[in-house]
Formats: sequence, structure tokens, C-alpha cells
Amino acid sequence: MKSTPEQIEDIKKDGYSIDFSNVFNYAFENYKKIAVYSGIIMLILTIVFFILFTLLGTIYGDLKGLSDNLVKLLGNQDTASTEFLILTISITFITALFTPFGAGFLKMAQYADKDQKFNFSSIFSYYNPPYVFPLFSAAFILGVVSTGINYLLETLGVSYLGSALSLFISYFTFFTIPLIVFGNLSVFDAIKSSIILVSKNPLTIFGLFIIGYIGSVVGVVVCVVGIFFTAVFNTSITYAAYFSIFDDEEKRDPIDSIGRSDLE
Repeated sequence: MKSTPEQIEDIKKDGYSIDFSNVFNYAFENYKKIAVYSGIIMLILTIVFFILFTLLGTIYGDLKGLSDNLVKLLGNQDTASTEFLILTISITFITALFTPFGAGFLKMAQYADKDQKFNFSSIFSYYNPPYVFPLFSAAFILGVVSTGINYLLETLGVSYLGSALSLFISYFTFFTIPLIVFGNLSVFDAIKSSIILVSKNPLTIFGLFIIGYIGSVVGVVVCVVGIFFTAVFNTSITYAAYFSIFDDEEKRDPIDSIGRSDLE
């Protein structure tokens, strides 16, 4: 079986074929296996964080006032201010810390796809070496790049392009996380390879990217709590798209192969 870098080299030369309907059906079947369990996990963790936030507010004072100030600053139109930039980078850092948690749902999707048992601890699979640092680094780097571009556009007076470019970055880095956890690529190879994969089949991948997002937020429309049970749909879309392109390299030792830079 060819390694992921070898398969990517083939894709660079010859491209690849992927069918939207096949991927969607694959993803939907996978989603049905993990929706309830993942939804319960997210609901429980949300309640736990809410309780912790409340306790911290009781112990250390008025956290509501702090959160109101943060909301006010984030709503400030002067997004080119130093304070806003520092705040958004700090938020990017904190968000990046949760990237291994999000990747854990990909692990759950893999277990479900192979009809293997999964449990609560599966969600935290990637908080262990050798995955935690690459996942955090990838999310932080992409977040900083997106923030930097938005900052530059604001200083140029064209801030309205910021959201579009953030979406553009998310689209072209669609495969970054699975390339790290399943393909065992280094951070920059994963980002570069994701751009290659998307550029070789832009329309189909864009359709999957959009349908994954829509499917994830549909729970808000049906019922606010429903978001906990639909959010993981995008995970199933990402998983199905990835394994519609690549062979499963699960049998290889990830510790030996992580961080390789076989790409030119």
C-alpha cells in the first residue's frame, strides 16, 4: 500500500476522482452511527463548562462584566486596534487548544465506520503524542494567518473582504486535520497537501464543504439543543471525503511516521 505522501504525489500528477453523492451517502451512514453519542458528549461537556464558569464567577467575582467587555471589544468597529488584535490572537490560541478534541470526533467516525466500539475517551485520543502538538500548531497557524489577513484588510479599508477570505482559507485547508491524524503528515505538509487536494477537485470539494457546514448548523433551525446532535455531521463529511480519496493507513505505526516530510 502506498503511503499518503506517495498517493499525494500521484494526485499532483494525475488528479483524482470523487463522486459527491457517494461521499454524501457514505457520510450520512457514518453520521447516523455517531450522532446520538457525540451529541450527548457535547451536551454533557457544555453543561460541565457552564457549571465551572458559574463556580469561577462565584469565587473570583463578576465574570459577566468581563464577558460583556469582551463582547463590546469584539463588536468594536476599529478591528485594526492593537487591543483587538491581541484579543483575537488570544482567542485563536484558546480555540487551537480544543483542536485535538474536535479531531477526536474523526476518530469516533473511524471506529463507527469499522463497526468497532468507541467510548467517551475516544474523543480525547489526540491529546496524546504524537498528535497534540501538530493539531494545535496547525489550528493556531491558520488562525493567526486568517487574523493577520483580516487585520491587513482593515488597515486598507476593505474589511468586508475578511469573512470571504476566512472562508476561503477554511475551504482550502479542509483536509488538514485528517491528513495529520490519518495521513501522519507534518503540519506544513498537511496544509500544503490539503491545498493540492482541493485545487484538483474544487467544485466537488466546495459542495461537500458547504453541505457539511449546512448540515452541522441545521440543528439550530430545528431546535437550539439540536445543534449538539447535528454539529458532528461535518466531521462525517470530512471523514468520508478523505477516505474516498486515500487508502486507510491505519496499520502503519503513526509514531514512526508522524512528522515526515516526504513532499517536495
